[in-house]
Amino acid sequence: MKLKDLRKNPLSRKKPPQDDEEVEIKEESGESAGKKKKVRFPSDTNFNHIKCKAVRQMKVQKMLKEKAKEKKAAKKKRIQEGAPKGVTHTIESLREKDETMISGDLDDEENAELKAELMNDEFADYYKKDYEPKVLITYCDNPTRKTRIFGRELTRIIPNSISLYRNRSGVKKMVKSATARGFTDIVVINENQCKPNGMLVVHLPDGPTALFKLSNVKITPELKRSHKEITDHRPEVILNHFSTRLGHTIGRMLGALFHYQPEFKGRRAVTFHNQRDYIFFRHHRYEFDLEKGKAKLRELGPRFTLKLRSLQHGTFDSKYGEYEWIIQGRRHAMETSRRKFFL
Repeated sequence: MKLKDLRKNPLSRKKPPQDDEEVEIKEESGESAGKKKKVRFPSDTNFNHIKCKAVRQMKVQKMLKEKAKEKKAAKKKRIQEGAPKGVTHTIESLREKDETMISGDLDDEENAELKAELMNDEFADYYKKDYEPKVLITYCDNPTRKTRIFGRELTRIIPNSISLYRNRSGVKKMVKSATARGFTDIVVINENQCKPNGMLVVHLPDGPTALFKLSNVKITPELKRSHKEITDHRPEVILNHFSTRLGHTIGRMLGALFHYQPEFKGRRAVTFHNQRDYIFFRHHRYEFDLEKGKAKLRELGPRFTLKLRSLQHGTFDSKYGEYEWIIQGRRHAMETSRRKFFL
């Protein structure tokens, strides 16, 4: 049909093909003359062929609403039928299994070797209730205001602890003097750019020594809904998701900072939650709501995150110390996948 005829009779034009419609095209040149070729047009989920931006946005919003409606209807149907909830695929759910992972309780026959090791490690006396922890908390040289406040708040959390200035003394010298005075642990808070960025924990008298990267530090005045009502009762210690042998050692080391027997009357709880090798610290006070039968939490502060950098046998020795686990640079040498964790 010629262009003049189309102008005279516009109704004689062919309608454009709809989405997902197959159109047959004939090739009349070359060896493939007379063959039919199928062309598929864009689907309803792809609107790049629409030139008008407003129309594209409208169609995308309509498609998202329909998907959300279908998802909501499927969830409602699943709840009515009583079907189990589906497992979401996250990095933690797809975690690669490690040889050192511990499955089941320590009382199982499979974990008999691990239980024997734990009965004779450096923290065995603490878990046998043979002594009461006594913790020394100190800082780097010339600490800033936030670091000092953070150290004083740790003394309120950890029972039987004291905060002292370092006075430019080395860690080895502090280890000797603290051991002579009957301290069981030393916590050194390091800082960089006027904020806390590291924590060194030394278990006395025989170690081990753990170095943590300290981040996301929020002291009590920086928390909006925090409560300053902290009693002198010994808190409960909750250790979550420490599933490997290295994780068990770190969990026992952090738990040994607190008293073995908590005082439940104070209703205070200290939580070390491990998630993707990041240890999140929270300090709460819980209250029971008898009408609803639930417990309410009030955060007391502070709040911070720990990332293990190294674990050393014995007390602190940066030159000749024997390291059980260490990160060189930003990554561990054995870290080959994002889904591999060590704690």
